[in-house]
Amino acid sequence: MAISGKTAVYGIIADPIGHVRGPTLFNPLFEKLGMDAAMVPFHVTATSLSRAVAGFRAIESLKGWLVTNPHKFAMFHLCDQVDASGTRLQAVNVVRRNTDDGRLIGGNYDGAGFINGLRHDGIEPKGKDVLMLGAGGAAYAIAFALAEAGVRRLTIANRTRANAETLAVTTRKFFSGFQVEVGDAVAGSQDMIVNTTSAGLKPDDPLPLDVGGLKPSTVVVDIIMNPEMTKLLTLAKDRGCRIHLGRHMLDSQFPLLARHLGVPIS
Repeated sequence: MAISGKTAVYGIIADPIGHVRGPTLFNPLFEKLGMDAAMVPFHVTATSLSRAVAGFRAIESLKGWLVTNPHKFAMFHLCDQVDASGTRLQAVNVVRRNTDDGRLIGGNYDGAGFINGLRHDGIEPKGKDVLMLGAGGAAYAIAFALAEAGVRRLTIANRTRANAETLAVTTRKFFSGFQVEVGDAVAGSQDMIVNTTSAGLKPDDPLPLDVGGLKPSTVVVDIIMNPEMTKLLTLAKDRGCRIHLGRHMLDSQFPLLARHLGVPIS
């Protein structure tokens, strides 16, 4: 890539940052489209986020950025405007910086990417009994998307139970009559288990649940993208389960993210 003084800059912010895949998708797209643009990773901690965003506003060549853990909730409050995809969730995973006035416009496409990724992989969530691990920013988007997709029941398990309770209450608020409850991270009779936690990013991370109760009929999903085969997915595959990789969620929302950033993708 030829970087010049005219190069438009896009970013991705996270903490940690080493696992992100955004630049590996967007930089080839910029090259394909003939755009003088580049996406780079920005390692931003939670305590530095507001200062970083204030700085981003002042960078004229910075056109926008992707947002991943742990910043999706906090970024919602730092945007000047959030479209419908992020307002209901009060979480943002992409921000466009308007070039004319510097206003920050947020959106969230995690839910759409998750469901589209499942279906592109031949997995239909409708009617399934789902156990979801975690209650963070991605979990909100996935819980709402699963409700819209017509899953039969959603059980939320989280290390801090109060956070799972809040997510369950919020989901019921928007999806009246939807069966959502809080439970334990125990594999059993579920049709699908979805890990939305960060457990698995590092080789020495503990498993997000005991795989001893996994049945071969259970679909096991991990939204972690790097490593592609987390310990959870490896053990689930060894037990005969159908597995679904985290990259599918990003790949399936990639066009939506690009359009939000103003990249002219077809």
